Amino acid sequence: MARSHAKPRLRCTFAAVAAALAALGGVTAITPMAEAAPAASGSITPLSPELEAIRAAEATKIYGDPAIRPLAERKTGLISLGDSEISGEGVGNYDPATNTSANQCHRSPDSAIHRTGIPADLTFNVACSGGYTGNIRIGGSKQYADELVQSDNLAIKARNTKIKMVVLVAGANDDLQFGPVMTDCVTRWVLSQGTCEPKYGPGWQSRVDGLVPKVEATIGDLKTVMRDAGYADSDYKLVVMGYPSPIGPDFNDNPDFPGKLPGGCAGYDSDAAWGRNYAVPTFEKGMRAAALAAGATYLDNSRLFHGHEVCMEDTWARGLYLDLGDHFPWDENTARQSFHPNYRGHGAFASCLTQLYASGLREASCADPASTGTPVLQAGAWDDLYKPLKNEATGNCLDASGGSSANGTKVTGWDCHGGRNQDWWYDTANKSLHVGLTQDRCIDVPGAAYAAGTGLILWNCHGGANQQFVRDGAALHPAAAPALCLTVAAAHDPLRLQPCNGSAAQRFA
Repeated sequence: MARSHAKPRLRCTFAAVAAALAALGGVTAITPMAEAAPAASGSITPLSPELEAIRAAEATKIYGDPAIRPLAERKTGLISLGDSEISGEGVGNYDPATNTSANQCHRSPDSAIHRTGIPADLTFNVACSGGYTGNIRIGGSKQYADELVQSDNLAIKARNTKIKMVVLVAGANDDLQFGPVMTDCVTRWVLSQGTCEPKYGPGWQSRVDGLVPKVEATIGDLKTVMRDAGYADSDYKLVVMGYPSPIGPDFNDNPDFPGKLPGGCAGYDSDAAWGRNYAVPTFEKGMRAAALAAGATYLDNSRLFHGHEVCMEDTWARGLYLDLGDHFPWDENTARQSFHPNYRGHGAFASCLTQLYASGLREASCADPASTGTPVLQAGAWDDLYKPLKNEATGNCLDASGGSSANGTKVTGWDCHGGRNQDWWYDTANKSLHVGLTQDRCIDVPGAAYAAGTGLILWNCHGGANQQFVRDGAALHPAAAPALCLTVAAAHDPLRLQPCNGSAAQRFA
């Protein structure tokens, strides 16, 4: 809150290095050749003796000798750094060395970096559950005794391989303290203590404001590490990936909803809505600002799990999971594996990263727009893609009634207020209109009743014909019924189908 089985896997701890050195007959120094070999894009800054010994041992494992090779002669690599969101926490299949009382990084061979379609010889996951930016930055602190500071790990791997992509997911454990907040929200529901939004909502923006400069500085440090390793900024892609919302309030629409406790979505409905509609989007804006300010590529995943949240169909996140064996009584460590991406969630991350790498975009968003189970990359961030639809005749905005996103919610014209229930995105590929509350709800002609007077509603996006609309200038009409147009006849009236007549009531800007 990550490795293809077909690719070699490397993990570097002090214990592993000691074993490697022993196996090599006690090699403890680097030959002059190791430091002399030039990199393709620039000179290499020497590492400290401690890190250089680790680097040499790792190089020997990869190539059979400790030399630093020119970039063109190295194996290629991908690496992920950060916290539990990318380490593999929640997948449940952990590297045993990272699932002990002395090390709970909870790295998984099934995490995203190991499952992309990006061609690479080696993939490295040095992220650690519970990590904050201070565990990543240059000169930062080790999270566990047998772990390196993550930027040091990057420095080693950048000298031993040709890194093609660096993925950073960090910030949730800084000022935001996402884990303890989630734990408190669940605890308050279990003990009937009332919702947590009033406690955290007023100060949430301040928390985000506090973490932004830390994430920005961390990105800068990673770029410095790569430059010191002889890379030009153009030699690799540095991706800052945002966090998806793991929970939402629409679980009752799941035909197989098992109940909150059995499904692991314990919490108040209003808190789930606050998390999806405000807490995660506010965090996402901060992450985006940090990435853009530091010159990194940004991947907006804030909507990626919409429709796949805990207790929804085909969930991509693990629900409430209590590890009472290691942590009793209840605290945030008891539930640390909760509300994190599961195996399918990391597969979605991997798909988005693969598409982003191939796209060449500096900023993109990823989601599953038609509930197919396959994420689709979009150019730009979601904040720029969603816009209000203002009716020319009434001056009102299209509105998901009552701020709800449940199946069957009426769509009306209402006084414009800038809320997410008045934001809409037109997906040109699927011809669908998505409400800003969730990527998983689209404007729908109920029962495909293409007749004058039919009121339009929100429904789970499925890509069907009754959710396909064609834009004709400022007008919108069903793809299956081009003679009918979306119409708001008067202020606060429902959105209905009416015969197209070119009037202002049928024009939306």
